[in-house]
Amino acid sequence: MRENVLLIGGGGREHAIARALADSEADLYACAGNRNPGIAELATEFETLETTDPEAVVDYAEEVDATIAVVGPEAPLAEGVVDALETAGVYAFGPRQAQARIETDKAFQRRFMTDHDIPGCPDYETFDDPEAACEYIDEYDGDLVIKPAGLTGGKGVKVIGDQVTPEEGKQYIRDSEYDRIVLEERLIGEEITVQAFVANGSVETAPAVQDHKRAYEGDEGPNTGGMGSYSDATRELPFMTSDDYEEAVSIVEATVDALEGYKGILYGQFMLTAEGPKVVEFNARFGDPEAMNTLPVLETDFLDVLVAARNGESVPELEFAEQATVCKYAVPEGYPTDPEAGAKVQIDEESVARTVGATEDSSGQGSRESAGDALLYYASVDAREDGIYTTTSRSFAVVGIADSIAEAEEIAEDALAVAGEEGLHMRHDIGKADLVQRRIDHMNELRGD
Repeated sequence: MRENVLLIGGGGREHAIARALADSEADLYACAGNRNPGIAELATEFETLETTDPEAVVDYAEEVDATIAVVGPEAPLAEGVVDALETAGVYAFGPRQAQARIETDKAFQRRFMTDHDIPGCPDYETFDDPEAACEYIDEYDGDLVIKPAGLTGGKGVKVIGDQVTPEEGKQYIRDSEYDRIVLEERLIGEEITVQAFVANGSVETAPAVQDHKRAYEGDEGPNTGGMGSYSDATRELPFMTSDDYEEAVSIVEATVDALEGYKGILYGQFMLTAEGPKVVEFNARFGDPEAMNTLPVLETDFLDVLVAARNGESVPELEFAEQATVCKYAVPEGYPTDPEAGAKVQIDEESVARTVGATEDSSGQGSRESAGDALLYYASVDAREDGIYTTTSRSFAVVGIADSIAEAEEIAEDALAVAGEEGLHMRHDIGKADLVQRRIDHMNELRGD
């Protein structure tokens, strides 16, 4: 039977999912609040609708006779879109609203870890009284991380001793309109992400990725939704050991067991410390940008994963190409604090592919017979009759794929050069040898090597 797959969401992550399904035995339909030109080109049909409206999503799913739905972003999960789809008889690869609280409610997340003895949980306290939170900062011996309990798109966290002083942190809490604040110990180490494909009690994990949240080179500036990321040709990153990876996986598996019946993607973000991985947070979906590192090197048909999950089977053993990836985002000038929209995007998939001489197949993905691939993923852009323009959110990402991080980084940089920098901002240091070496040196220092 040919599947009708409904993709919910219109960002770079969802463009990566669409491309992963492009050569499958499925008809792809998509819906999002913004019209992503990359997804629209791959889909049989693209509907613009509010994806946090469960009724609207269900109506469209029924209109296209969807047999499987894939939820990309966190906001529809928080609003119970999966629950509504399943009530309507449409299988959705994603957690129900109650299970998605592992991401959507950071206070719940920490309590859940404590109640189920899940390892890797930092010391924390939760506050609904701003003044009580400020008193805790004064009394705490050490630096703290300030986290709004709800969703903030990766931009609400403040780190005392790094981004803000204790006084600035207290002022941030007093000035904010967040109902609850989580204060937790500041973890020192290197951040990593391990994404798990979960269904019917089975867990299959992808290679580790390192995201770069800070806006400017050298890990300076405010937090963003993610400026880029990289993975290696192995499951580990250069500063990790195989034991580090397996310990992170064991934490993900323990969390899946405790969530009982969880399905979809469980994304574990960890701080690799001198004592091993500690949990920064869990997300209930693919990362953005991490999906753009993971899905292009997934050699197992993603549709096979979805069908197995829908049919009550275990997730098939996943195979990944032994290649490194480097993803770099282009964002509007001023992002994330004061972004300037309206710059014309001077880039397309053909020009990106030509940067490495890759040939395009019908899905728009470069042939892996070349020395490397360059891929383009649209995120939040405004497609007009005379071209594509930036909005106030991240615009597009380029991904280099090669046998080493260094080669993949060069490919990504060459692809970015095609776009130019007028009206755009990029972090050029992601994946460069000196940045990666700093990560290695940092972990060696922490371990006393």
